[in-house]
Amino acid sequence: MSVTVRVPAKVNVQLAVGAARPDGFHDLANVFLAVGLHDEVTVTPAEELRVTCEGPDAAQVPLDRTNLAARAAIALAERHGLDPAVHVHIAKDIPVAGGMAGGSADGAGALLACDALWGTGSSRAELLDICAELGSDVPFSLVGGAALGTGRGEKLRRLDVGGTFSWVFATAERGLSTPAVFREFDRLTEGLDVPAPVASEQLLDALAEGDPDLLAAAVSNDLQPAALSLFPALADTLAAGSAAGALAGLVSGSGPTTAFLARDAGSAAGIADALRASGTCRTVRTASGPVPGATVLGA
Repeated sequence: MSVTVRVPAKVNVQLAVGAARPDGFHDLANVFLAVGLHDEVTVTPAEELRVTCEGPDAAQVPLDRTNLAARAAIALAERHGLDPAVHVHIAKDIPVAGGMAGGSADGAGALLACDALWGTGSSRAELLDICAELGSDVPFSLVGGAALGTGRGEKLRRLDVGGTFSWVFATAERGLSTPAVFREFDRLTEGLDVPAPVASEQLLDALAEGDPDLLAAAVSNDLQPAALSLFPALADTLAAGSAAGALAGLVSGSGPTTAFLARDAGSAAGIADALRASGTCRTVRTASGPVPGATVLGA
């Protein structure tokens, strides 16, 4: 018997970042939107825990116990006195190290799949608690849709969305380390008064109304200057997307994937073609959101 869970990527339509806390983390106001790029995580009973991966950039995915999917299996097993003896297979479609929570998605997917496989009967609250232990973005990967994340991003409040938003995502020639981007943020803001992060009411209203023009005027990412400092070529990709007619463009999360908001699916296809022809990025994908979070496909 095996269980497969489908889990989405995310884009941060707002990422407000506070100053570094004593524990090294940063308080965030993180507005997540789940989009239709998915990984599928399949768990099958095995003699011991092992992880395999296929798909674009699978060679960059760690296959040891540092993988969030493996850590999720271990965490759930420990809570219920079980042996995490499963084969976790990841069919990857979310960009790797791209600021779209691919690793977090795999952690949430493995957690839900193991819960179903082992019949642990874990409550939603327990699963979210484990997600928060695994990483700041993992709870949202489980929940999906749209949500405001506070604390370090793990405390979620669901948000109403009045429509579907069309996006274009341009992946870069190399990845960016999230810790490195936060360190660069700290360096760039050293000595400055960094305000406490607060969700934009204008942005929340734009989501609720489903209005792409209003959303375009409100999207923001406080980590974007740090990502551009470490990867200056991303500015060329952002400029190419803007020239192609995107309503807005920004670095997705800690990057280096760049996200472009389009008026509709037809406009997104045209922007994607222009980005492919620009020579400023490696691959280009289109997707829309919001979409559901981690979902069991079958057993």
